[in-house]
Amino acid sequence: MTTPRVLITGGTGLLALNWACTVRDTWDVVLGTHQHSVQLRKTSAVKLDLDDPVQFGHQIDALAPDLVVHTVGLTDVDRCEKEPDLARHSNAEIARNVAQAAAEKRIRMIHISTDHLYAGDHSYYQEHDAVQPINEYGRTKALAETWVQSAYPEALIVRTNFYCWGHSKRQSFSDWLINNFREGRSLTLFDDVYFTPILADGLVLASHELVDKGASGVINVAGSDRLSKYEFALLLAEEFGLSADLIRRAQLAQSKLSAPRPKDMSLDCRRAEKILGRRLGAVSESLKILRRQELEGRRQELLEAKFS
Repeated sequence: MTTPRVLITGGTGLLALNWACTVRDTWDVVLGTHQHSVQLRKTSAVKLDLDDPVQFGHQIDALAPDLVVHTVGLTDVDRCEKEPDLARHSNAEIARNVAQAAAEKRIRMIHISTDHLYAGDHSYYQEHDAVQPINEYGRTKALAETWVQSAYPEALIVRTNFYCWGHSKRQSFSDWLINNFREGRSLTLFDDVYFTPILADGLVLASHELVDKGASGVINVAGSDRLSKYEFALLLAEEFGLSADLIRRAQLAQSKLSAPRPKDMSLDCRRAEKILGRRLGAVSESLKILRRQELEGRRQELLEAKFS
């Protein structure tokens, strides 16, 4: 039987590389890159032209993927605020191009969105809640959703907030916590900013299963627990045997961040859980998996991944 092929755009990013690690034993993984290439075990890499949907369509013809996963995005919230044109191009225009090409070729598509789409004035946002982004990052990601749905109504659009192991070019939120704790540096975390984080592997497996079940449109795929950034840090420190004494509390209003942030980004994932027939998982359970991944070599492999 032929192994199915998945093409992952943003191939040098955190999510793309962890996505590859999660499915490479059952999928032929092609990492689609732009400025840099990457070497990762049991995957291949190819440079893509995502600025031109016609040219990208030719590349899809040559690669013949069974699924396209679009992870490209400018996620630096403050940079998006300072460079709105770049944010619009990176987050929305490229997403539209990918959706147009995938739709024309009738290839299944997963578009990765965000939980950064709301004003943050209540908890557990549902898919049908009106988006109300308060910064340029959120506005461009909301625009991307609109354009992807218009170009390819059958695409799956996943709203999420994930954590994972990073690589030598970029660390994740959980990397940042672990690295600082292990070096004995104190960290200040917001105790009034809430989210529903999910381990990247859980996001990947749930997204693939949703596509296999024919799901489309916007679906929240996040963790089962709503907690503050401060509470997440406490749980991580406990799981990794690190000192919680290094963690300091702070409030968002005290920060000097240039772009406004919502205080509550928690997502209601009951729709996804109903389709999947299972819970998406508690943070405490996922952190155990993250720890096991380090012991099994995932962290070191990603740190040693070669970029060119």
